[in-house]
Amino acid sequence: MKRTHKGSIVSLMLMMVLTLGLSGCGGNGNNQEGKASDPPAKETANATKSSSGPEATADPASELKPYTVKLIYVGAPQKDEKQVEDEINKLLEPKINAKLDIAPIDWGDWDSETNLKIASREPFDLIFTAQWRHYVTNAAKGAYLALNDDGGPAGNLLKEYGQGILESLDPLFLKGSAINGVNYGVPTNKELAAQGGVVYRSDIAQDLGIDMSGVKSIQDLDAVLKVVKEKRADVTPLYFKQGETFNSQYMAQYDTLGDASIPGVLLKDSQDTTIKSMIEMDRYKEIVKLTREYMKKGYINADAAIATTSTQDAMKAGNVFMTVQSLKPGKDSELANATGLVGKLKQIAFNDPTVSTSDAAGSMLAVSASSADPARAMMVLNLLHTDKEINNLLVFGIKGVHYEVVSGDTIKATDKTPDYNTGAAWMLGSQFLNPVWESEAPDKWEQFKAFNAQGKATVALGYNFDGSKMETEMAACKAVMDEFDTSLDTGTVDPDTVLTKYAEKLKKAGVEKIIAEKQKQLDEFLAAQK
Repeated sequence: MKRTHKGSIVSLMLMMVLTLGLSGCGGNGNNQEGKASDPPAKETANATKSSSGPEATADPASELKPYTVKLIYVGAPQKDEKQVEDEINKLLEPKINAKLDIAPIDWGDWDSETNLKIASREPFDLIFTAQWRHYVTNAAKGAYLALNDDGGPAGNLLKEYGQGILESLDPLFLKGSAINGVNYGVPTNKELAAQGGVVYRSDIAQDLGIDMSGVKSIQDLDAVLKVVKEKRADVTPLYFKQGETFNSQYMAQYDTLGDASIPGVLLKDSQDTTIKSMIEMDRYKEIVKLTREYMKKGYINADAAIATTSTQDAMKAGNVFMTVQSLKPGKDSELANATGLVGKLKQIAFNDPTVSTSDAAGSMLAVSASSADPARAMMVLNLLHTDKEINNLLVFGIKGVHYEVVSGDTIKATDKTPDYNTGAAWMLGSQFLNPVWESEAPDKWEQFKAFNAQGKATVALGYNFDGSKMETEMAACKAVMDEFDTSLDTGTVDPDTVLTKYAEKLKKAGVEKIIAEKQKQLDEFLAAQK
């Protein structure tokens, strides 16, 4: 939005805080084809004139034209989605005269569908993004609006309509996810630290007499997976898919310094600030060689390189023993509730918690540049961080239908839970607003806070690579990485015969130029911190 009529906008904001607990702004109705420009700003000003005077009695929300905010996140569509939307909208309309259109996209279709939506500038408002889902690259393309840029096309949306976010979110989230000091996404308020490990079927381990107490690393899994392979032919010992492997950054502790699709990394558990190509690192070589061994032994699903089923859905099918996971307190219980395996899952951590730029930006919602009303999109985003009832409707569905309250903030499943069970709390606003399932620890959120406090900040926390001068090289390197990464990470190909060719192609694509620019920017960033 433009910065005109500033005094009037402030007056409207104050009025809304007093009456509704939420700032408001005008939109341009349901015209999703418009851009974030003059029409919304002018309508805001007009609405302000009739509702900001000292004797005004009109509900400020009534001055806003109806608008539907379309939210896209990654996950399976839910059977009772329409019912939940209707209940959310009963709350949204009186507050900001808006409706919410929930539009999940399944994991297997996510990249292709969202890339098409962004390229075609399809109108929508909020979209899930993350460092590991091309956040920096898409921001550089102009897919997401700057949220706190006073001179940007949408102004400082966070300051004007996201005060609840600013008050409740740990500042490290925004610092770690900023690009040159500007945020293009609002992180989910959840665990800030990151830790990698596995989640496994404890009931199967018990039935097979497997002692998991000695498992501390991926090397220790060999003996365990061997037993599962030999004694349970109906079970996949270890399920892998693209991005969910031993080489995932939360497992291998890579600090990608921004978008994971751009080469050049540090190690999160090291103070060394020399950026290297991942495939040149000893850790990488050890991991892909071990992965290849496990694939040859039949521990990993043979279709790992092309698998599209999420690790959650694979577990839910009931024929998978183990998956790799980004861990947090109670991740096993969360996954158990989402898969119907309550009491049958356990987790094992393989590294210590860290806090890096990629962790702070590990789950965010961005405002699309194609949004016809960015202010209204930010209002909805602010509510997802502050309004318990709206947030829990979106995440868990309707109280008394899709879950029942046991007592206080403890809930239990019903026979309708499978009809709306997003498993997406970690993507949508603030998890600290959520209840806990009766199978989870009642002090789950206190454990989250303690976990965050344990996280060790990495040497480059807050640095995001600006690749605006490297677009040609980035695109060329990404094409090479797309050719090799998944097959190497899943053990589908022999690294001894492929790595040399991979390195040569990356060099030809310009990887050395990218790493040199990354190093230059990082050195400048670190110097400025002193």
